Amino acid sequence: MVTTVRSLGLNGIAGYEVTAECFLSGGLPAFDIVGLPDAAVREARERVRAAVKNCGAKFPVSRITVNLAPAGTKKAGTVYDLPIFVGLLAADGDLPTPPKDAAFIGELSLTGALRGVSGVLPMALAAREAGIRTLYVPADNAAEATLAEGLTVYGVPDVGALVSHLKNETLLSPTPVWVPEPEETGLPDLQDVMGQEHVKRALEIAAAGGHNLLLIGSPGAGKSMLAKRLPSILPELSRPEALETSGIWSVAGLTDPRHPLLTQRPFRSPHHTTSAAALAGGGPLMRPGEISLAHNGVLFLDELPEFHRDVLEALRQPLEDGIVTVARAGGTLRLPAQFQLVCAMNPCKCGWRGHPSGKCICSDKEVEKYVQKISGPLLDRIDLHVNVPSVEYEAMRRKSKPESSAQVKERVDAARAIQSRRFEGTGIPCNAQMTPPMVGRFCELDSRCDALMKSAFERMGLTARSHDRVLRVARTIADLDGAEHIGVEHLSEAIQYRNTDILKG
Repeated sequence: MVTTVRSLGLNGIAGYEVTAECFLSGGLPAFDIVGLPDAAVREARERVRAAVKNCGAKFPVSRITVNLAPAGTKKAGTVYDLPIFVGLLAADGDLPTPPKDAAFIGELSLTGALRGVSGVLPMALAAREAGIRTLYVPADNAAEATLAEGLTVYGVPDVGALVSHLKNETLLSPTPVWVPEPEETGLPDLQDVMGQEHVKRALEIAAAGGHNLLLIGSPGAGKSMLAKRLPSILPELSRPEALETSGIWSVAGLTDPRHPLLTQRPFRSPHHTTSAAALAGGGPLMRPGEISLAHNGVLFLDELPEFHRDVLEALRQPLEDGIVTVARAGGTLRLPAQFQLVCAMNPCKCGWRGHPSGKCICSDKEVEKYVQKISGPLLDRIDLHVNVPSVEYEAMRRKSKPESSAQVKERVDAARAIQSRRFEGTGIPCNAQMTPPMVGRFCELDSRCDALMKSAFERMGLTARSHDRVLRVARTIADLDGAEHIGVEHLSEAIQYRNTDILKG
């Protein structure tokens, strides 16, 4: 007899349906799993065997064959333990055949308890699309699975409870849909930063338009401190953004079972020793990297020149397309990577170039070599280049409180609301992601602005890409002012942020 049990698997960050077909036949006792299983899936034989015996059931003395279909797709992980367990007992007559609209996922311990698995949210979304109406998952994953909505989710503590439920003896209670509770954000506040008003202005512009930002200054000037406060002024995550980002984090095993939905934009800050594969994603299991974990949020690279060249160059295509394509021997994977890049660096190797103390010991040639660690094409993709000078003593002693993040966020939200109306129905969320035709339509310049732009283009040696990025920033500055058209003052400020001379000390 062949028993079919529906389950789910992961292909990158997307879920897909997997069917566990269990067949018991005569012959010498054996237990085979086919369908391109990896080592973890093959080891399910021993976990299932122990779980069956420890829940009081009888393990079939037969030749057992389990096929995980589609058989041509590689199966990885421990998520198939539970469907194999259910299919085995159902094929032996110890359990009724599961309903056709039910699916099972979960890892078994030897005692029969269920352990949580990664990637439940994308699998639950795939289950809903496949017409599955009931989903059985480990209790630790139940809240996350309910985020898919439209499913009846049962959190299963152990196989004994599941067997009783499927036999209609002691029924499990469906897990209610998880709803986030109101909570304090706890994000670092701009109010903590003394001085640096022009840098705060650049952060506001970056947040309002989704622009990339580079902070350049001596040690202790507050570059990292300012960058870590950017999330506090970014717009709230929409429901689709939160589900998409939470799904990526779920696959990476980073979600909290008690709070499975991300309610704040992610802020990722990888160390400068990270590899290109860790940044872009991939590996044996083709998992998302840092740039995908920063999707819909911020990727902060501190000490930018200290990153390996190949790591930085891996950012170029995702910054342009919002997608990273990872090609490995195991296959090709397309991952979302619509992040906001924020970088910080010293003006030279010793860090003190241009500092009032005069402590810099670097020659011009050493400074040039240090700056050249960052390629021109990467710099061209960063909209705002901002000098962060050392904080003056008077600013540190100022008694009046600086503007809070909440006050700045009000202006950012107002500017984003303008952009939302402007790009309605296009799928473009902010000015930084405008396509070239949109730039031509929404960033029209009058004669005075056109003359200023032409002068800057020729004097600064701008590229076609940087030309459009200046216009996008100018459009954001105009939105912050509530202006319908870009004015000379908006364009002048935008051009100021493309001044790469600050990289030369």
